[in-house]
Amino acid sequence: MLHTKNTFTGHDGLKLYYQSWRPKKGAVAVLIIVHGLGEHSGRYMNLVTPLVTHGYAIYAFDNRGHGRSAGQRGHVQSFSDLRQDLALFQQLVKEQEGERPLFIMGHSLGGLIVLDTVLRDSTGYKGVIASSPALDTGGVSAALMTASKILSRVWPTLSFPSGLEVNAISRDSEEVQAYLDDSLVHDKGTPRLAIESQNTIVWCQEHADNLQIPILIIHGSADRITSPVSSREFFDKITFADKTYIDYEGGYHESLNDIHQQEAAADIEHWLNAHL
Repeated sequence: MLHTKNTFTGHDGLKLYYQSWRPKKGAVAVLIIVHGLGEHSGRYMNLVTPLVTHGYAIYAFDNRGHGRSAGQRGHVQSFSDLRQDLALFQQLVKEQEGERPLFIMGHSLGGLIVLDTVLRDSTGYKGVIASSPALDTGGVSAALMTASKILSRVWPTLSFPSGLEVNAISRDSEEVQAYLDDSLVHDKGTPRLAIESQNTIVWCQEHADNLQIPILIIHGSADRITSPVSSREFFDKITFADKTYIDYEGGYHESLNDIHQQEAAADIEHWLNAHL
């Protein structure tokens, strides 16, 4: 496996960190991974390793305000910042990988980012994978969302704990501890991010029938961080024929770090192979 690390410039000049993992021989296809809130691009090795072993090149970057990338932790001025950064990253990947088939996957908030992207313009992508996508406001109380709406106008950059229930990410206690021990993980959010995410969720749910490429959605049935019910509602609204939903009974939020991670990785690889 060939591992590279570098930076690229976001749409407004911010320096963003990215990584790639490639097979030593030419790749059969390419997958971009977009991580979730508070985490970073290095947390997907349970998928990266088997996919690279079977000929895939993987690219992932730390979203602004995350991991090794610049920017206030857990903050965006507009959700379009995330979408524009991803468009530039797609361009970088295509410059490096040429005409190899390109897929994109997002987890949690990253799932919302990639769905927001491909529902608007899926040019260049062969298919999209959404892992436990953030298609509702989760466990955020109505009172907090109301406060965020007000603060988004008067103090949009106010930093507050995201309230993530860490024990709900996985049934594997070692994975939970690894998350807690990871110095690149943070628990920050801002009112502007909360409201921008909420608005994007509403838009995506209303425009699910815009999708024009194959999609795979995976979600654990016992996820308490993002709602599998909302994922299924979104899936049912998709009119494009090539759509697949996989439910992992009893699964928590991070299917690729849960006790069923090998099954989830195999399901993703099988779907990718079927869409080359």
